[in-house]
Amino acid sequence: MHKILLVDDDADMLEMVQEYLSLKGYEVTCALDGEEALNKIKYSPDIILLDVNMPDMDGFEVCMKIRELVSCPIIFLTAREKEQDRINGLEIGGDDYILKPISLRELEARIKAHLKREKRVKKTSRIQYQNGLMIDYSAKKIFFQNHEITLTKLEYNIVEFLSLNQGRVFDIEKIYENTGGYESDAESRVITVLISRIRKKLRQYSEQEYIETVWGIGYRWKR
Repeated sequence: MHKILLVDDDADMLEMVQEYLSLKGYEVTCALDGEEALNKIKYSPDIILLDVNMPDMDGFEVCMKIRELVSCPIIFLTAREKEQDRINGLEIGGDDYILKPISLRELEARIKAHLKREKRVKKTSRIQYQNGLMIDYSAKKIFFQNHEITLTKLEYNIVEFLSLNQGRVFDIEKIYENTGGYESDAESRVITVLISRIRKKLRQYSEQEYIETVWGIGYRWKR
């Protein structure tokens, strides 16, 4: 049984989502604020559903603290619709967004998508080396000539997906679907920003362009 940590300061919302996901076979632990959420990380959740707008410690701050402790997927629950808010959340270690009011069926679909991806990643235990760049898929880390390159979780997911499919071109929607979870036109736009940030980090160590833009179509990992 997969374990979910659900964090939201709305008690009615917590009860509704907990009841629905429990009926779907998940073990759901609830927290009403960020401090309680940090205390309940000890239960080792497989996925975290995290409200953004909470008093005292908002969801972004909780996410940054959680990322120091766990690597499981984090889905933000938020009423914020601005693209920059989504980008900020993904950059600090979040994996996905779902807007309030929540569709329980969509939420379940995104949870399933992330859990399936985590299962696939855990089966991956190989290392790829290319022009000085080493990707350790089991440790989820990348290095250039023994220097570790720090990426956010979603940035790493993009590198992993593209590098495991060298030479294949993917549009941003397909990249988001395979790295961020459930397909969504709005959220997928942040992929362009994140790829730009990945390139900037890689250029600090190498002039090699690993991610190639195929104009009018999308991106691919160069062979």
